Amino acid sequence: MALTVPPSSAARGTPPAPRRTVPAPGGAPAAGPPAALPAAHGMIVCADLPSLALSADHGQLTGHGLDGFYQSGRRLLSRCVLRVAGREPVAVQGRSVAADRARFVAVVRTQGDGGPDPGIMVERVRTADGCERITLRSSAPRPLRIPVEITLGTDLADLGAIGAGRPGPELPASVHDSGMRWTAGPVHSVVTAEPPPGDALASAGLLRWEMELPPGGSRTVELRVRSERPVRSAGKTGGCPLPEVSAEGDDPRVRDLLRTGVDDLRSLLMRDPAHPSDVYPAAGIPWRCGLAPADALWAVRMALPLGTRLAAATLRTLAHTQAGGNGRIPGPFRDAGPHLPPGCTGLEATLAFPAVLAEARRWGLPEPDLAELLPAAERCLDWLRTTLGDDVHLRDPGPVGLRRAETQAHAHRAALLGADLLEACGRPGAAHWRDWATALRRSFREDFWIEDRAGGRPAAALAPDGRPVPHLGAGTAHLLDTGLLGAGRTAPGLLDKVQTEQLARLLGSPSMDSGWGLRGLGAKEAGHNPFGHRSGAVRVHETAVAVSGLAAAGYEKEAGSLLRGLLDAAQTFGYRLPEMYAGEQRTADSSPLPHPAACRPAAVSAAAVVHLLATLVGIRPDAPAGTVRLTPLNSAPLGALQLSGLRVAGEPFAARVSRLGLGMVEEAADGLQLGV
Repeated sequence: MALTVPPSSAARGTPPAPRRTVPAPGGAPAAGPPAALPAAHGMIVCADLPSLALSADHGQLTGHGLDGFYQSGRRLLSRCVLRVAGREPVAVQGRSVAADRARFVAVVRTQGDGGPDPGIMVERVRTADGCERITLRSSAPRPLRIPVEITLGTDLADLGAIGAGRPGPELPASVHDSGMRWTAGPVHSVVTAEPPPGDALASAGLLRWEMELPPGGSRTVELRVRSERPVRSAGKTGGCPLPEVSAEGDDPRVRDLLRTGVDDLRSLLMRDPAHPSDVYPAAGIPWRCGLAPADALWAVRMALPLGTRLAAATLRTLAHTQAGGNGRIPGPFRDAGPHLPPGCTGLEATLAFPAVLAEARRWGLPEPDLAELLPAAERCLDWLRTTLGDDVHLRDPGPVGLRRAETQAHAHRAALLGADLLEACGRPGAAHWRDWATALRRSFREDFWIEDRAGGRPAAALAPDGRPVPHLGAGTAHLLDTGLLGAGRTAPGLLDKVQTEQLARLLGSPSMDSGWGLRGLGAKEAGHNPFGHRSGAVRVHETAVAVSGLAAAGYEKEAGSLLRGLLDAAQTFGYRLPEMYAGEQRTADSSPLPHPAACRPAAVSAAAVVHLLATLVGIRPDAPAGTVRLTPLNSAPLGALQLSGLRVAGEPFAARVSRLGLGMVEEAADGLQLGV
């Protein structure tokens, strides 16, 4: 049965259709219908926020769609079209070579070329910071003199306006120094060229060179794009909170998977404008280049094996946003699929805050950071206590009053890990939260479990009148994600042993396991849409949550299947996983279908890679107690695996798991003992 909700809260797919909000970094959101979003899935992305560059794989910036160099959400250059000898080069290959860098190769045939072989190769190396090196290499046996033209233009549009289909007209250019300049009010953009062009025509935005290419020789033009104020990357300074890590194993793909994931996460780091020493992960490119509290907390939680510095900085940033002193972290509403009204991400972030802080402490968060952040975590728990009142279930804010299963899982984790945190810090309230969590478990196992002939299933939610909403979706994976307590133990879950076994069976069934990861909504459920981001698409971080939860509960077969499917999907995406992709059933000759509006890279997907590999090795630290426990998957689904460069208790940590599923610590902080 589907829950009936007021039209104002209708989820996507039920009338009236909501408008898509496209956040613009440093600017206000621009609203537009979902159809207005330019396709992003096939673009080559160079990212080092707050700078990025986007283009198709041919490398030309055409002035259409999302093409361009951006800085802090402003498009500084939208058109950069290269012509050699009067024609556009024939594209051969375009690919990312790092998170912030791409290489494009094309060829040009000259009039003297006999046969089909081109005599000139054109290489363009583009970086996110606004630099492009264009190199022409000649294979001709004779000297060549050829004209090279670059046509430039921009609209200085805001990314939000571009996403909503309202970029504005291209601006007139003026010749400036060795290039071009555009101005719109207080904003301007300048492109300079080295060597300077022989001719510059402002009315056409044209730079022109006559190049002499000796036999076997090359010539290079370097373009630099800049705005009225320089920006500083957060991911490439000495204060970057992410270490250099590596993975080696029987499956050679793990090396590229981890390298790309950490590289992408580093490229998404942004500085807190009010506190420049703190950084946080932006949600994703191109649509969410700003702070999304729930996504940021999920990302830093999954990235804790890389150290606690990013978690501490992100928690500080979010502590400054707590609304009106009541402890709640603000956040927008998010579509929840065809059966439920949109969910409040601020509620999710508020519940995640104390859990992330508690787990960061287990990974070795320094005492000064813990002392600074503890009051904010207590305010989150105070908000939870006030909001609950006498109720054992946490209801959605607003008039509907829905009680979501996923929300109960977040609240239960916050209570148990929050109690652990309060007790460790000598603060009151731990007993209250443990008692409430016990009552919630007892109530949840009765009220949220739907019996049927197939063995039953958890309800996705309870309607205000107590009716269960029975559809099966990826949100149920959060029921298995309980959180890390002391001595490497995980907290108890909301489901009993029999219910957990049944949920594991359901998550491992063909209805949920697409072969490429976990579907957002089961294939047999009404309203299933393989491209629906909460109604059938594979969301990478929810698949990672399912893998770690299943592994912790002892269901390695189901965990291994989801893990291998996600790794196979990552390979087809060049190891840069998008936030989601279509949940089409895998077949022998298929590959995962990209979602045209998905962010790629995305912080939760990049961090999920770290979480998955750490789950394989089974790293469970308790830095305050001076121990670390390894509980690897006995089945070793990827064979032998070694992780190096991680951080536990602030020091380098390396561990490996053998083909037989045996774990071994190879490097650790002095005094850190292997627990049992």
